[in-house]
Formats: sequence, structure tokens, C-alpha cells
Amino acid sequence: MPGRTLPNFLMKEVASHNSSKSCYVTIGTKVYDVTDFLDSHPGGADLILEHGGKDVKAIMEDEISHTHTEAAYEILEDHLIGFVATEPVLKTAIGCDHPNDILPLPPNKAGMQELQENGVVTKELSEPALQSTGMSSAEDLYKETDAQEDLRKHKFLNLDKPLLMQVWNGGFSKDFYLEQVHRPRQYKGGASAPLFGNFLEPLSKTAWYVIPIFWLPPVVYGTCLAYQGLPSAFQTAAYWLTGLALWTLVEYGLHRGLFHVDKYLPDNRVGITAHFLLHGIHHYLPMDRYRLVMPPTLFVVLATPFYKLAHTVFYWDWYVATAVFCGGIFGYICYDCTHYFLHHKNLPWYYRQLKSYHIAHHWRDVENGFGVTSRFWDSVFGTELVMPKVAKAA
Repeated sequence: MPGRTLPNFLMKEVASHNSSKSCYVTIGTKVYDVTDFLDSHPGGADLILEHGGKDVKAIMEDEISHTHTEAAYEILEDHLIGFVATEPVLKTAIGCDHPNDILPLPPNKAGMQELQENGVVTKELSEPALQSTGMSSAEDLYKETDAQEDLRKHKFLNLDKPLLMQVWNGGFSKDFYLEQVHRPRQYKGGASAPLFGNFLEPLSKTAWYVIPIFWLPPVVYGTCLAYQGLPSAFQTAAYWLTGLALWTLVEYGLHRGLFHVDKYLPDNRVGITAHFLLHGIHHYLPMDRYRLVMPPTLFVVLATPFYKLAHTVFYWDWYVATAVFCGGIFGYICYDCTHYFLHHKNLPWYYRQLKSYHIAHHWRDVENGFGVTSRFWDSVFGTELVMPKVAKAA
């Protein structure tokens, strides 16, 4: 189905949309309605609202503040709603013999040539400009569009169909899969993109509050058991805190050595599909609220070996091993809740630093920055992301 020609806005009209109820931003002549994206913005809603109704080209290209990748611009294109004629465009239109060739935007071929002759043509005007089809002029409305080819070109999976079997049957090479899965998308068809498309679907979705509800009672119970078998509350607390500290290393090890085993991933559909289920889907859809924490069914599988490991390492005392394990599980609860909050909540200063750090892992460098609750082990093992200093708003 052909796209539609987008409307033109006045600068004054765009500037008036600067609140959480309606927030527009521009890049050159393009106007974007980012209201629905405010809560999902990795840097928080306040950062967008600070530039509401204004041109964000400079801030998005500012390496000191935050460098935005190509994927960020792709997500922004989904919010394109129209055009605004900048002062150079207006002056060119007024001064030429055929202003209708330029306005309303986008210009036709003659208008584009006029703008080029006056040195006004920008990247925003020369790129495809029509919603849904990527067409560049009204004449393109009459050209047939291969929707499937368009889908394959821009998204290697169809987000409206169950993702798992697409990955399994896709025939993707490892290199292509990794390139695509690390280019973030945002699903617009509901709370979460379908993964299984059958009765297993609910098992793949977990609200963040399920984690403390499910795991805190066993942690409390296990801690009480350990306390009953240990000489003092001080020793119980010491071993429990040891487990909490060890969790930070386990967190780093799992994230780096299991979730991001990209270089050693088998180049076949079994390895690729397993990677997608374990962690790839999170990088593909990083703002999916129901796939930010680990489903209890999966964590039980991962936690069982660590339970046995704790009782092997601390073999001399069952109560010591239980206290250590409970401290570690509490660390996991903190990790999963922190992970969710880093993606979707405005946080105090320290956590804002962690938020910027973790989001940089998603959008800038997936090969570094594996710590979520702390950057400590990244520093120890040489995988720390170098974060630019944030420029203060004038």
C-alpha cells in the first residue's frame, strides 16, 4: 500500500509541542512526534523534554553529551510526522520563480535543483521522506512497493510474527545475525513482540516485580535456616555478604562469558537460536518491559549449578554454604530489578551514571561494559566503557 504525503508545520506550531503531553523535535526540516517514546528513551524523558519543540541535530551529534548510533536515528524515523520549512528553505522558495516546486515539502525534482543551486539542500531533504514506504516524492506514490523486500532490507525479522521460528528457519549466518540483533528495534504492536506465538508465550514474559515476589521468600527462609545452624548472627551476616559480593562476579561472568559469547557462537541455527533466546532478544528489543528480567523458570535452571557449587566450595558446613547462596540470590534480585530500572525509570545520581553506562553497552559497544549493578569487574578485567563527560545544559 503506498504511503501518504506528510503535512507541513509552522515553526511556531512545532515549538508549542514541548511537554510530556505532546512533544515534537526536529532535525533540519523533519518533524518527529516523540511523545510515545519519552518513557522509553534510554537517557530518560527529561532529556528529551529539555529540547522539546526544538531542533535536536546538534545535541544528537554531540560526542561530549552522547553519541547516537545509526539505530537511534532508525527508531526516530518511526516517529516522523511531517516537515517544517527552515528559514533558508523559505528564502529560497520566496526568491524563486516557482515556489510551489519547493513548498510544501518535500520538494519535487525542480524544487530540489533550485535548493541545490542555492546551497540549501540538506541530508534531511535528500533522504526518502514519505511515511511507511521511504518514498522521496509524490510521484513515487504510483510506483509499486515490494513490502517484503522492504522488510528484509530494514529488519531481518518480522516483529508482528512469532520471532523464534523466524530465527530458527531464517538461515542467517552468524555474522549477519550478530550484526542485526545488536541493532536495537522498538516494537509498536503492543507490550511485547511475539516470541513463541503459542501457549509458551506467557513463560517468556516477566514483569519486574515478579522477581522479588518469587525469590525473596526462599532467600529469607534459607537465611533463617543458616542462622539457626551458625554460631552467631555476625557470622551469618558475614557469609551472606560474601555471597552478595560473589554475585557481582557471577553477574559479570554470566553477562560476558555466556550471554555475550559472540565470537565463539556456533555458525548454525541451533547456536544462533539459543543465543537469541538467552540474550539476543534483549539486545534486539532492549526496551521490551517484559523481557528485561529473567523468567523464574530459566533462572531456576541457571541457579541450580551455583547451588551445588556453593555447597562444593563451602563443603565443610551446609549452613555456611546456604548463607552464601542466599546472599548471592539476593544479589541476583538486586541485579534484575536494577536492570529494569536502568531501562525504564528516572533514578538518583548514582543510578543515572549506571544507566548511562549500561545503555552505552546497548547502543555503542556490546563488546564492553558488562557490569550492570557495578562497573568494578569491568575495571578489573579491562572491559570498562570509557564514558564521555556529560556537558551541563546552559
